[in-house]
Amino acid sequence: MEKTASGVVLCDDGLARPAWAATDPLLREYYDTEWGMPVRGEQGVYERITLEGFQAGLSWATILRKRPAFRKAFHDFRVDTVAAYTEDDVERLMQDAGIVRNRAKIRAAITNANATIALRAEGGLSDFVWSFQPDSTPSPRHIGDVPTTSPESVALSKALRKRGFAFVGPTTMFALMEAIGLIDTHLVDSHRRGSSGVWN
Repeated sequence: MEKTASGVVLCDDGLARPAWAATDPLLREYYDTEWGMPVRGEQGVYERITLEGFQAGLSWATILRKRPAFRKAFHDFRVDTVAAYTEDDVERLMQDAGIVRNRAKIRAAITNANATIALRAEGGLSDFVWSFQPDSTPSPRHIGDVPTTSPESVALSKALRKRGFAFVGPTTMFALMEAIGLIDTHLVDSHRRGSSGVWN
């Protein structure tokens, strides 16, 4: 593997990836097939918001490795099911070693499921989040050029908080926007740049 001047790594398969996706097979697979691809639909967007909230303060690799356990523990992130969770469910989740056992984040997942249900009256979570898609996307040439927030992520965070969501800070929402294709922060030299079809 060879690191280029832009910060991408030329991997052994001849493809250029950012350093975070260059060596770990799980992260490489995620980067190559999923990260930055459009995610629409209530359940999919709710799952991503939940996982990004759990990721706060941790590495994404930790969350990705635990994602199968998260999906099992949270009933595949079915919104109506999670919204109906009780204190018994909170305690069940706190005993589940397969997930991140953080009581505040677990409660936020339940809170956000209820807020997601309430958003159905405004057209639903997916359309609401996608309404914050900017007019243009960053074009980072170097890893240091990739921002961590944007005016749109700040606005999305504020709008979701106003509607009762928790663990949806501007940085977390920027990471969500990157992950689900609202923006394309793939480095210009990356083999994945433009692959979402949103920003062609």
